Amino acid sequence: MNLKKLGIIIQREYLNKVKKKSFLIITFLAPVFFAAMCILPTVIMMGTKEEAKKVGVVDRSGIVLPYLEDNEVTHYIDLGPEADIDGIKADLKTAGVDVLLSVSELDPETRSLKADTYSEKPLGMDTGSMIEGRINDAVEAYRIEQSGIANLEEIMAGVKSNVKLRNYTIDETGKETISESGIYMALSMLLGIAIYMFIALFSGMVMSSVIEEKSSRVVEVLVSSVKASELMFGKIIGVALVALTQFLLWILLTGILVGAAMGIMGKDKIMGMMGDDSTTEMMQQMAGPAGMHPGDIDLESALAAATDTTAVAAGEPSGMEVVMSTLGNINLAQIGIAFLFFFVFGYLLYASIFAAIGSGVENEGDSTQLQLPVTIPLMLGFFVALYAFKAPDSSLVFWFSMIPFTSPIVMLARIPFGVATWELVLSIALLVGTFVVCAWASAKIYKVGILMYGKKSTFKDLWKWLKMK
Repeated sequence: MNLKKLGIIIQREYLNKVKKKSFLIITFLAPVFFAAMCILPTVIMMGTKEEAKKVGVVDRSGIVLPYLEDNEVTHYIDLGPEADIDGIKADLKTAGVDVLLSVSELDPETRSLKADTYSEKPLGMDTGSMIEGRINDAVEAYRIEQSGIANLEEIMAGVKSNVKLRNYTIDETGKETISESGIYMALSMLLGIAIYMFIALFSGMVMSSVIEEKSSRVVEVLVSSVKASELMFGKIIGVALVALTQFLLWILLTGILVGAAMGIMGKDKIMGMMGDDSTTEMMQQMAGPAGMHPGDIDLESALAAATDTTAVAAGEPSGMEVVMSTLGNINLAQIGIAFLFFFVFGYLLYASIFAAIGSGVENEGDSTQLQLPVTIPLMLGFFVALYAFKAPDSSLVFWFSMIPFTSPIVMLARIPFGVATWELVLSIALLVGTFVVCAWASAKIYKVGILMYGKKSTFKDLWKWLKMK
């Protein structure tokens, strides 16, 4: 292989891509999107409040109304237990209310009641949850009173437990530091998603470039001056350099935008908002019931856990202190180096395969059936990585982190939880070895396929080209 010609092809491919308007647009718009994803949730939580509503109450139980206290978003109006519910429902505006709350009489057997709301527009989640909570408080208080047990409320308050499990990791020196699983989970998912996006995006870019040159017949001129294998590897490496350039620019520009946003809005205000009890509760509600999906993060525990023994004695630390302490337990240098290795060789593996596929078709529509078997393992790796945090050392996750077609995604998702050095080395070795074999096979297919026209290629054709000498 002529390294001088290879360098010229790499330079041509790199400059051709970075000079395109699409590259410039994506490079500068993507950081805006990433920065918005970091800042907007906090801004939205700070700025979204429901409009004040007048809630008409028909309380036939006689126990709920005293628990309904006015606040910033709700003003309760007692319509009396004998009010005509059907008449009020028919015309809420005439009754002077936005919402009608109807509370049934108490059921003596179950010592419970039924409650319904009626409004022209659906109630917001916060308002509905708040009203429901007040009604449950009223029913609980009633049941305590009817139990006949003296000081039952105080007894129950004394019995109720609220133990927070604090997780600590012990290093080789015996030092104990906080280890919050929610932070590891978030980092694991972030790494898995990032590597999947980059491999899928830039490998597809290689295939598109091959198809574009083949359909325009430019490739016929190129292969008259250079070898087909030089052209393929030059294209792959050129796009890889484009990917790294864009990746570094994204990190730099996103950091600048996030820093500027925090400077304008106030860092203390944002951090205070993230550590606020109401914000934590809202995020937990968004995450859903515990144990359902990857969004299940015990945020309250994460924000209340202590960073070390001294901090526990002195008082509970802030959420940011917990985050920084947990991140300090993670070998960020190892993650950075592993990310680079798995990104480069994972990309090279898939890019070589996509280049071979691109050489066998004349338009992207014809490539769909050839892409499917290649994208399936990529998708499987993505889904396994999303759930790797639940059991990072399980057999399924382990083997997916070793199989070269899924290891770039799954192994990165495992690393934050700690991976044995031999596992990491073996995974990288298998990935590099598989890339070498696939690159050799793809080069043989590319050499023949790039000059084939007028026929929709199949896997049978690719196999025949591979066996040609």
